[in-house]
Amino acid sequence: MQTHTMIRNFLWLAFFGLILLAWWVMFQMAMQQDLGLTGRPDAGGLTLMGRILELCRPVPAFGPLFAMWSIMMAAMMLPTLVPSLRIYEQLMRSADATPAGWVGLVGGYAVVWTFGAAAFALGQLGLMRFGVVDVLGTARSPVYAGVFLILAGVYQFSAIKENCQNVCMAPMNYFLGNWRTGFGGGVRMGLGLGAYCVGCCWAIMALGFVGGVMSLLWMGLATVFMVVEKLPDIGKHVSKPIGFVLVLAGGALIGAAQVTGG
Repeated sequence: MQTHTMIRNFLWLAFFGLILLAWWVMFQMAMQQDLGLTGRPDAGGLTLMGRILELCRPVPAFGPLFAMWSIMMAAMMLPTLVPSLRIYEQLMRSADATPAGWVGLVGGYAVVWTFGAAAFALGQLGLMRFGVVDVLGTARSPVYAGVFLILAGVYQFSAIKENCQNVCMAPMNYFLGNWRTGFGGGVRMGLGLGAYCVGCCWAIMALGFVGGVMSLLWMGLATVFMVVEKLPDIGKHVSKPIGFVLVLAGGALIGAAQVTGG
């Protein structure tokens, strides 16, 4: 029992240590601001991550953006896995769940969001190519920002969003219907949970293009919202009101831009 407790504590410490490390790196990258993407870095003041990204030229390139989005995913999405990990931990006492399966669950979830990071990086490159966002991922006009807000708001009312959110709010039901044992089983369940999580949260992640994907304020608010959305007693009561607010905000931005000619 003592050994089991030590392993459990080590896993949780490692998990939260990874989240803290990701947030620290994101803070350093946000302070750098240039990210090695604009071609105008101050070589003498580059952080460690800035130097790494500087090696990924030519710019703009997939490498720096993928690195940035991957770290963002770790910082923002791993906290949303905590309720599922807590449920899995309970099954270590009542079922045949194992620490190896716990690690596999995290690994499978991380794999899905790594592919998500690649998709967002490619999406940002495409938006940059068409002049929708700048190299720091910020919408170039209020109209573009308004469109992002409206699309994200409308998605909050979609059936796909609702179905994915239902799974995220009730991980026990997911485990009961998709139970696999061991590390490999944990990976398979993590892949499934990750896929549902992407379906639930991708539109909120895309709102980074409204104020800049490196905005620590946006990252913090989005993380809190995505965690709250997955709480069974609260999630259902916040998704649609937030969607309504996003649609109104988007419409207001576009309307103001039309009036001012922006």
